[in-house]
Amino acid sequence: MTPDTLDPPWALLAELTHACPLGCGYCSNPVELVGRSVELTSGQWAGVFRQAGALGVVQTHLSGGEPLLRRDLADLVAAADTAGLYTQLVTSGVGLSERRLTGLVDAGLRSVQLSVQHSEPATAERIAGARSFAAKRRAARLIRSAGLPFGLNIVLHRGNLDALDDLIALGVAWGADRIELAHTQYHGWALRHRTALLPTPAQAERARATVTRWRERLGDATELVWVSPDLLDATAKPCMGGWGRVSLTVAPDGTALPCPAAATLPGLDPPSVKDHRLDWIWRESTIFNVFRGQSWMGEPCRGCALRAVDHGGCRCQAYALTGDATRTDPACRHAPDHDLVRDVVRGPRDGSADAYRENAHRKTVHTQIAYKQIAYRKSTHREGGT
Repeated sequence: MTPDTLDPPWALLAELTHACPLGCGYCSNPVELVGRSVELTSGQWAGVFRQAGALGVVQTHLSGGEPLLRRDLADLVAAADTAGLYTQLVTSGVGLSERRLTGLVDAGLRSVQLSVQHSEPATAERIAGARSFAAKRRAARLIRSAGLPFGLNIVLHRGNLDALDDLIALGVAWGADRIELAHTQYHGWALRHRTALLPTPAQAERARATVTRWRERLGDATELVWVSPDLLDATAKPCMGGWGRVSLTVAPDGTALPCPAAATLPGLDPPSVKDHRLDWIWRESTIFNVFRGQSWMGEPCRGCALRAVDHGGCRCQAYALTGDATRTDPACRHAPDHDLVRDVVRGPRDGSADAYRENAHRKTVHTQIAYKQIAYRKSTHREGGT
């Protein structure tokens, strides 16, 4: 695959900020979060959107952190819409008011993906690390009232998988068009908490049966998307549809990546949109080309019939488990390092919930600082402060 034969990406994940009012321990965002002071400005993001449209991107996911913490979010939506991009807001729902949503729709917002952690409010808020369930329920009602396509995103793990039946029922009751049931991807904070998060094989099988029953019951009324637990299934997941093939990520500080977790890989020197144009980054940069195609693959991937399907699995997971991003993803049952995954799945679990809560609390404190600062500025402004 050469720059001349390379297809353009169709999707852009725009991570507008890493600040977030929640502290979910399953979050795949980096442990070292990008600070507010180095985030791209409105003008810089507008330039990214224009370049993305010119490159061939057709859809952008406006994500974070919590994108609603960007006070210029409506301007960013308008800039993406002007660039010809279909805009989807990926949000916790915290801070979404009727007035705010109306402004975003007027600016060109086309759809919303809302997250929820559990069907039971107190448990949901324990997992999220913040009082948020009422805000999510209100956000769902506002999204439905606005007539926007509505997706509900549920990250699955040991703490909520047994409640899957009630979670799907909640999504149906809230009026979601699409319910994405995505098992935790172990990057960033989720990797740190993997021992506490990884479900048992029996849990996963019960959940799979639950999804089957609900699909038969719902038919075409609601789309249920099931993202399998690759560590339990012993099957490598396709790496973003192939490394550097269909999408790109721009982090809050402008770092451009083939996937959100790629910053963890050493020695690849990811470029910034502050220094390079998006078309050069997509076609020429080292980090986007290093695992493109199949020439980088060793055995058993090189001779495997599934190499064009799973693309050798996840490079970031291979690095996290083996220390070598070129290795076959150990999730695959054929991988030479698959014993590592068996050890993880069979590993000790006692006491892990306490560690999860402690580390999730640290993340909550870290990510809520900017949220609280913004809330304080807004309150003082309303009260006549400076």
